[in-house]
This record gives sequence, C-alpha cells and structure tokens, in this order.
Amino acid sequence: MLENEDLLLALLNSAPAIDGVPTDALEGAEGRALALRWGGTGTDRESAQLADVRRLLQAVVRGGGAGPVDELAAVLEGAVQVPRVTPAGVRWELRAPDDEKLAVRAVLAWSGVAEELPGRLRACANDECNLFLVDHSRPGTAKWCSMAVCGNRMKARAHASRAAR
Repeated sequence: MLENEDLLLALLNSAPAIDGVPTDALEGAEGRALALRWGGTGTDRESAQLADVRRLLQAVVRGGGAGPVDELAAVLEGAVQVPRVTPAGVRWELRAPDDEKLAVRAVLAWSGVAEELPGRLRACANDECNLFLVDHSRPGTAKWCSMAVCGNRMKARAHASRAAR
C-alpha cells in the first residue's frame, strides 16, 4: 500500500505552487526523471498522459463529480491485471502499453488509497497550496500537507486576524 500511496502523492503533488507561482514537475527532464523513478518510460507521450491523469485525480479528490471519474475509467480501458504465481505467493502483473502503464498504476493507486483509507486523501486546506495529503492521524483530522509550512501559515493568519479585531 505504501508504494501505491507514494506514487499517488508524487503524481498529485507534481504541480506545486512555489511562492504563489504554479509549477509542473512533469515537464521536460524533470518529468522524464519522475516517470523513470516510478518505472515509466519517460516519453513525452507518457508525460502528457500523466499530466492529464493528475488533473483528473486532483479534480476527483477535490469533489469534481462524475466527469473526471468517467475520464479516469477511460484510462483503464484495455489494461489487464494477470496473476502470476511465484515462490513468495501470487503477484499481479499489469498488462498495458508501456507508455500507459504508469498512468494506469496511478489510477489503481488512487483507487487503493480511497478504498483502504476512505476520506483520508484530501487537498491541503491552505487555498494557496496545490498539494495533497493522505491523513494517517488517529482522529483523521489532518488539514495541511505540512504542519511546518501550511499549518503554521494558516494558524499564524488566524491568530493575526483575531488579534486585529
């Protein structure tokens, strides 16, 4: 599960806003490196598909309705998981075109996280942040991608707002 969660967050968080400026870690050499790190091909076609899947997953996590879900279903068309028995047990092999496998894996990772940790995948509560988190806190009340960054900023703003009254 952890590898799937890490892949999902790596994709969702590959478009951070840095000092208020949107960035895209799926473009160029950085995008190729990210894809290769996760077992992808690093092709331009793969990067474009990953960017599209990222957009759809971000919309779904933010509550974007059925449209993005239907488009994600299309990403999985033609993909098949086949069981393979090994001395360590049954392993599932994903069969899809090489340039599409990583995007399919990301959609499967989202599904796995949503099923295993319902309601725990969410966007950061800081409206100026474009990152996502999987809440592993016991009460399930984490709001920010980082307590040290966004949590601190939001709490400081709330304090300043109360002090100004």
